[in-house]
Amino acid sequence: MRASRLLSLLLLLQTRGRMTAPEIAAELEVSVRTVYRDIEALSAAGVPVYADRGPAGGYRLLDGYRTRLNGLTAEEASSLFLAGLPGPAAELGLAEVAANAELKLLAALPPEPRSQAARMRERFLLDVPSWYRSADDVPHLTEVAEAVWDQRPLRMTYRRWGREVVDRVIHPYGLVLKGGSWYLVAAPPGGSPRTYRVARILTLETLPGRFTRPEDFELATFWAKYAKEFRERMYTAEAVIRLAPGRGDLLAYTMGADVVAAALAAAGEPDPEGWVTLTLPIESLTHARWLLLRMGTDVEVLEPPELRAMMAEAAAGLAKLYC
Repeated sequence: MRASRLLSLLLLLQTRGRMTAPEIAAELEVSVRTVYRDIEALSAAGVPVYADRGPAGGYRLLDGYRTRLNGLTAEEASSLFLAGLPGPAAELGLAEVAANAELKLLAALPPEPRSQAARMRERFLLDVPSWYRSADDVPHLTEVAEAVWDQRPLRMTYRRWGREVVDRVIHPYGLVLKGGSWYLVAAPPGGSPRTYRVARILTLETLPGRFTRPEDFELATFWAKYAKEFRERMYTAEAVIRLAPGRGDLLAYTMGADVVAAALAAAGEPDPEGWVTLTLPIESLTHARWLLLRMGTDVEVLEPPELRAMMAEAAAGLAKLYC
C-alpha cells in the first residue's frame, strides 16, 4: 500500500512540478504528517526531492529528473484501450497519431498486460452516436480543434436554431463530444463562454494572434453546469397523467428515464385498478402530445385542459381515419 502511494507521490511531483504538503495530502487523501514521512522515504531511496521555503514554496524534484516507472497494472492498461475512440480521433485528424500511440503502448507493456489489453480491444467497442441517427457532418472540426489547442481566435458564420445565420468572432476554449455530436465552448472577446454545435458552423477563418485563456475556466465544470441549466430550461410546463399498470418502462423510454423516475418516486399509491397518477415536466404542449400519443391507451392526460383537448382531438382524428 505504501509503495503504491510513494509511486503516486513521485508521479505527482513529476507531472505537476512544485506542490505543497497540503496539496499532496489532499490529492493522495492522507494526512500532512504522512506526506512528510513519505517525502523522507523518497529522499532516503535516492529520489532528489527538494523543499523550497517561503509562501510560494513546496516540494519539487530536481530539474530534469524523471522516473521511467509507469506503475500500470494489467487492468489499468486495458482501460486505456476503452478510452480510444477511433471515430472521434479520425474526426479530429488524429487517427494515425492515436493508432501509433496505441501501438507504442502495446509494445511497452509486459506480456500479461499486453495480452489483456489486446483482449479488451477485441471484445469491447464504444459506439458514440445514438440509434436512429447518423453522426454530424463536421468539416470544420479539425480546424476548430487546432484553434482550441493553439488558442487562436476564430471568425465564423453560424446557423442558429430557426436557421438564422450570424457572424461571430470567438475565442475557442474546448470541444465536447455529446451523444455523437461535437460542441464548441467559446467566448466572444471579453464575453462569457457559450456553446456552439460544430455541425452548424458554415464558414470558418482562423485569425492571427493568440488569446489568453482564463485561468479559472474548467471545461468539465462549465459543461456540467451548462447541461444542468439546459435541462431546466427545456422543461417549461407540467402535465398530470394516469399511467396504466406495468407501463413505467415504456413511459421512461418515451419521456426519458430520469424524468419518469423522479415523477414515479413523487407519485402517490396506485388506484384500485393499478393506475398511477403522476406529474411530468414537459417541453411544450405540442411536444408532450406527440410523445404521449405514442403510449396509446396506456396513458390518460388529466391536466392541463389544453393538452387533454389536444389528445382528444388527435384520438378523434385517428378514429375517423381508421373507422
